[in-house]
Amino acid sequence: MSSCLGLYIESNVIKYAKVTRERETLKVESFGMKFYENLDETINQIISETYSYKTPISVNMSEEMYNYFDMFSLLTKNDLKKAIETEFESYCFEKNINKNAFESRYALANNYNDKDKIRVLHVSANKATISKMMQVMKETKLSTITPIGMCIPNIANIKPKENILIVNMEDITTVTSVVDQKVYSVEKINVGANEVLDRIVAKENSYSKAYEICRNSTIYTMEGKELQDEENEYLDDIMPILYKIVTKVQDYVNDSTIKYDTIYITGTLSVINNVDLYFQEYFASEKCEILKPYFITDNAKINIKDYIEVNSAIAIASQGVGYGIQSMNFKEPAFGDRIPNWMKLDGMGNAEGKSKKSKFKISSGGRGFDAVERWLFRSAGGILSLVLIYMAFSIYLNTQITNKIAEVDEVREDTLRQIQLVKNDTNSVKQKANRYVELSENLKNISKNIEESAKTKNVIPNLLTRIMSIIPREVQLLSIENTSGTHIVIEAQSKTYEQLGYFKAKIKEDNILNKNTVISSQGEKQNEFVKVTIEGDLP
Repeated sequence: MSSCLGLYIESNVIKYAKVTRERETLKVESFGMKFYENLDETINQIISETYSYKTPISVNMSEEMYNYFDMFSLLTKNDLKKAIETEFESYCFEKNINKNAFESRYALANNYNDKDKIRVLHVSANKATISKMMQVMKETKLSTITPIGMCIPNIANIKPKENILIVNMEDITTVTSVVDQKVYSVEKINVGANEVLDRIVAKENSYSKAYEICRNSTIYTMEGKELQDEENEYLDDIMPILYKIVTKVQDYVNDSTIKYDTIYITGTLSVINNVDLYFQEYFASEKCEILKPYFITDNAKINIKDYIEVNSAIAIASQGVGYGIQSMNFKEPAFGDRIPNWMKLDGMGNAEGKSKKSKFKISSGGRGFDAVERWLFRSAGGILSLVLIYMAFSIYLNTQITNKIAEVDEVREDTLRQIQLVKNDTNSVKQKANRYVELSENLKNISKNIEESAKTKNVIPNLLTRIMSIIPREVQLLSIENTSGTHIVIEAQSKTYEQLGYFKAKIKEDNILNKNTVISSQGEKQNEFVKVTIEGDLP
């Protein structure tokens, strides 16, 4: 006979149930729920009240993450494990998270859509979250840490070839799909009892009172709307959350290729009266009912509803006595758990599992052993036991050191890869920055050239127009040239020096060219004409 105390821990409440297993028979010895402010004190109080000082304890995992991979069914066990690790590593790379920060477990099921493949339900949890839970439970005999979505089917009476959904409305809601008696998927809905209780606590300032209000609230179906009265004033806090949950579940069922026979409802919000009838209004072909632990029989002293309130704790406790998917335990076994029973000593130095009065006796030649001989035998046995324990501890320690070194090497390699990626990104950014500077300079030069071109585009025509208004009749223009930028060179001739001088003066006076830059060459007489060159910059 084995026992386990299941603790379902949420933000403000602990649900607990102590379950005993004798062969295939389960029995709930004690159960209940407590609202808490100090978690450690409340856990110790529960252990004391249930006399579970030496009883293994199972608790729920929190903040777990679910992923699904499809693998070929012909893979060997080792190849399958490596393929799953590769898939999760790819997922972490895509999401830019460190896979070494997570502890992972997985479960297998037949692929409903492809018979040649198997479906892998991969569950991962942050190592810091696991460590935090183990720290809380360090003074207890913690045996398992399991996601509630994976162990809630433990208490359902699932028939072969039956497909069911279990909607567990605790702080947040989990929807567990079970296909052909195997967990097929777990989906999280980020609304649940916590939001309802918080709304009511804002009015009543008490979580226990808020829970009692939920417990005593009744939902009236479409046919019984006229029966509502003032006692249901808190339905305005309850119904919006239930509506969100039921519509999410409805979408899940409609989008699924799997035909579900029954939708089971459980969790804190399942204590609301007629919640199953409310769900049934949204599902025409699926049967909706409250999840009752299959092994609980009717008891005149205990209302079945009292058991249903702590379904999550009962499911976790049943996980601790060997039901469900045992590989989903996120607690690493302690050193004492790894030592075989035959090597463990009781308080008298005897090995566990062995009778204190051994059937094997050493003959002493017809006389009993004296006190010294008995002491020597006991000393020798103790020394042998210590040697065996030391050997086991050395092997375990060496294995752990090797594993930790491998983990450190893996983290180091991952860090080096990330550093290299950062360097590559840095170089790429620098190259792009240099290219940007280059393109920016080219653009500036092009803009400058365009601007200069725009300035000088109509220089000569405009200049000619202005010169025509001042040039004397006796002066002839031979050429006008824009040699560079705004610099202008004018060649002119006349029969008299005076006319050329007058022309130069008018160019300055009318600011046709910048008067500070205007210069002219000495006149050269050729035949009867005098030639002169006048230069200057445009104003």
